[in-house]
Amino acid sequence: MHPEHNSGKYIFGFWVYLMTDLIMFAALFAAFAALRISTFGGPTMKEIFDLPQIMIETLILLMSSFTCGLAMLAVFRGKKKLSFLWFGVTFILGLAFLILELSEFRHLINDGQSWTRSAFLSSYFALVGTHGLHIAVGLLWILVGLYQIKTRGLTPFISSKLVRFSLFWHFLDIVWIFIFTFVYLMGVAT
Repeated sequence: MHPEHNSGKYIFGFWVYLMTDLIMFAALFAAFAALRISTFGGPTMKEIFDLPQIMIETLILLMSSFTCGLAMLAVFRGKKKLSFLWFGVTFILGLAFLILELSEFRHLINDGQSWTRSAFLSSYFALVGTHGLHIAVGLLWILVGLYQIKTRGLTPFISSKLVRFSLFWHFLDIVWIFIFTFVYLMGVAT
């Protein structure tokens, strides 16, 4: 059977993958919840988080979710150039988010607040870093998708791959909303 005829199976399989990723993130959230007060005499969340920068990161990532949605609308309408454009904008926004996140990590590490400082910081870097790694994988996926759109067009098989990417990207946005709320907002409030 040709791959185009199995796209429903691929999408179902991808949903299964996303659920396993959800379990992994749930475990990381649980570890963070258990270790967030284990500062070992170091700084607390309130002392190290720069909420305005995190808010900018959040807005950028949410905007990338919107542009990803616009790209998928273009895919469903068969608009090759428009889908290429919106996936390109999604890539730029995702890259900006990742650069800001890595900048935040660099700032913390330069201030002596690395993952080796306390259990709280270990769990923080594990949770947020895992999300950032997923964003990096998503950015590579976008580049491959852009190449395939450019060279092969919006075939049913390529469109199916783009649907799976879109699910992945929106999943990462949902995870970030939980990170933003649970880690940053609640951390600064306590």
